Amino acid sequence: MTQGICYLVGAGPGDPMLLTLKGRHCLGIADVIVYDYLSNPVFLNHAKEGAKLHFVGKMAGRHTLPQAEINALLIGETKSGKTVVRLKGGDPFLFGRGGEEALALAEAGCAFEAVPGVSSALAGPAYAGIPVTHRDHNTVLTIFTGHEDPSMPEASGTYSAIARVPGTKVMLMGVERLGGIADRFLEAGMDKDTPVALVRWATTGKQETVTGSLQNIAAKAIEASIQPPVVAVFGTV
Repeated sequence: MTQGICYLVGAGPGDPMLLTLKGRHCLGIADVIVYDYLSNPVFLNHAKEGAKLHFVGKMAGRHTLPQAEINALLIGETKSGKTVVRLKGGDPFLFGRGGEEALALAEAGCAFEAVPGVSSALAGPAYAGIPVTHRDHNTVLTIFTGHEDPSMPEASGTYSAIARVPGTKVMLMGVERLGGIADRFLEAGMDKDTPVALVRWATTGKQETVTGSLQNIAAKAIEASIQPPVVAVFGTV
């Protein structure tokens, strides 16, 4: 039997032109494509005729497949000798659970390769005109996920530590918890006038940006009915 291989491909933040050439090549040779909610469906046009497509998208509270079943699907198709593409929004190894999938493949003895993608953590702010680093503003960039409930004691400590780190902070996911996270930042001594930008559906035709300060951004998000997916940028950049 021909040995299969699984490519963990970063689809980028949404703009079809930001898919890498290698990512497009992998899509064109794949027998099986396992794709996420945040990977633009336009990318499936690069699939070869007859490729098997599996949608395994995850939205808040609604998971098509649990992660363990996604891992099993990748392993099963790869072990059957197929060329598999696991298409993930952004970069597969930045809060995308690509590391878990790579580990599962490795432990199962499957060949795999990571194909990095453009992350919304960088591209989202850039498309909104915000450089995440600037020599007059910061020498540190912190990227974190807002998945943790800020009301939990252990999470409160995490957010307080992030608040005390100088420089720009970029949050992926968690806009639903923005009010609580902002409160933790304020409690940790972060300036209430720190500029904040929320970029929704970054790099796509649906992109919108809401700006404010640490003390009022949660209210502005509610007023603008901002819903995921959102990249949040905190800092003077």
